[in-house]
Amino acid sequence: MKEKLLSGLLYLVSLLPFWCLYLLSDLLFVLIYYGIGYRKKVVFENLNKSFPEKSPEEIKQIARKFYRYFPDLLVEIVKMASISKQTVLERFELLNEEEVFQHFKNGKAVIGVTAHYGNWELAIHRLSLMMEEPRLVIYKPLNNKLINSVYNHIRTRFGADMVPMKQILRHIIKLKKQPHISMFVADQTPVYQDSDYFMEFLNQEALVYTGTERIARLTKFPVVFCEIRRKKKRGYYSCKFTTLVENPDDYPEHEITHIHNRFTEQIIREEPAYWLWSHRRWKRKRRL
Repeated sequence: MKEKLLSGLLYLVSLLPFWCLYLLSDLLFVLIYYGIGYRKKVVFENLNKSFPEKSPEEIKQIARKFYRYFPDLLVEIVKMASISKQTVLERFELLNEEEVFQHFKNGKAVIGVTAHYGNWELAIHRLSLMMEEPRLVIYKPLNNKLINSVYNHIRTRFGADMVPMKQILRHIIKLKKQPHISMFVADQTPVYQDSDYFMEFLNQEALVYTGTERIARLTKFPVVFCEIRRKKKRGYYSCKFTTLVENPDDYPEHEITHIHNRFTEQIIREEPAYWLWSHRRWKRKRRL
């Protein structure tokens, strides 16, 4: 009952036109930035440590731009509950989908990887509309089962399959002989039992997921990055696919993990405001 009520409420809000949703976003910006100061301490600490070369004024500008974008992201995610296929196609441009299909033609599936950058959620809809082959989206289940269920219902509207992290190998094995893509959002903060590997990320030592690399090595599938960029016009995005790793066996241990994290880092450095700075990315420390 609660799930139906929440789904119904989100659906009704999602029916509002974009101009109305962005008006709501403008109000949310004032509330979370000037009012409640949502996770400001976390955001400024992350930015200061990530960009020690930047002045306090530059950090403030990035933070404000992030807070200006964050409510846009929220209302756009809500809009996903009712957005039409045509609107997704109009607002999310794929620059080179042939980069993925060439691997399919060569008889290989694809290990996709992206980050919490731009509207990674809307990218699920666009990826779903790009291909008829299975689209597995690997995710970390939320502690709140209600929100988790409602959220995944929205994500799967156009055919994506949401797969919990701990079940990914089982699903990939089932699809091993047919073209498909398994998409990882690989810049999350793992728990200690899921990873013990640290590397420098944005000038700070970070515990990183190695799951993308482990699956790539087991399957021998190429690793392709989905580089999401926000366009100048509000609510419009593009994605460029880049094959980072053609043959996983050619790389030493942890090198694939370094490659996709360095790629993510470069994207963030170029336009830092569109990464999820409110996330406590560096909260895990080495155990003594």
